[in-house]
Amino acid sequence: MYLIKKLIVCLDQTSLDQTLIKYAAFIAQVNQTKKIYFVNVIRNLSVPKEVLEEFPNLVENMISERQQQMESVVNDYFPKIKGISLNYIVKEGSLSKKILKLSEEKSADMILIGRKVTLQGTGIASMRLARRASCSLLIVPEGSKPKLKKLLVPSDFSDYSKDALEEAIMIANKHGNVEIICQNVFAVPSGYHFTGKTYEEFTAIMEMHAVISYKKFIRKIDTKGVKITPIYTQDDDDDPVQEIVSKALETEADGIIIGAKGRTAATALFIGSIAERLIQFNDSLPLLVTRPKGKNAGILDYILEI
Repeated sequence: MYLIKKLIVCLDQTSLDQTLIKYAAFIAQVNQTKKIYFVNVIRNLSVPKEVLEEFPNLVENMISERQQQMESVVNDYFPKIKGISLNYIVKEGSLSKKILKLSEEKSADMILIGRKVTLQGTGIASMRLARRASCSLLIVPEGSKPKLKKLLVPSDFSDYSKDALEEAIMIANKHGNVEIICQNVFAVPSGYHFTGKTYEEFTAIMEMHAVISYKKFIRKIDTKGVKITPIYTQDDDDDPVQEIVSKALETEADGIIIGAKGRTAATALFIGSIAERLIQFNDSLPLLVTRPKGKNAGILDYILEI
């Protein structure tokens, strides 16, 4: 895992910007952050040729005005922190493509993007960034307040889950006094009755194996003294994502952390299905999709395929 020394923050001139700026400051204060890039991507800046001939500085002035507007909002909500360079960038085109390219150029450690709940928006950019970004992605619902006392980490005891838990431990260690809940969601297989066991008996068997798997899993991880509470949740309706979000709300978690599978040339799977469903379904809590820096398919692949 790594510190967030370079952070990209996606602003769109809505009230969501205030939330993201506050989160950027929250992240920067404990991560030795050196540079923050506040970025606004305009879908279409095209101006008729005839108009540009009459007003040759029009586009340049539009971009300058947008940068000034971003700087004004940042000044209102970002506290004075020594040693941090704040940069304002305006791009034209597809949000996901421009942010991905910028994250590669700047070697960003994290991308921070908002999740609209009542505001107009589709959330497509979040999914595309989660699939293709070469760094971690933090998705923050509008109105969220930056606080950190408890984190939920869904785990299937895979290497990707290990990445997510180690990220949570690092965050908890830096912030101090943070509890981590490690949740495993298990289900009873439909053919359990062929074993001669009752549903209740096989449920107990599945949970017992989950407990054993967790003990093996946690032995491989340096917890750094952080309190980690394992929770085992049975999925009765074939929807583990609902169980994850429900448990996060029930335990009053301040955020969810899940590992992305990344992508190799040998597979078309970008991120795990649970991570994808969480991005789509969760609009209540900040969601951090972790990825070891540099583990992506590359910008050229993305441009060719999207």
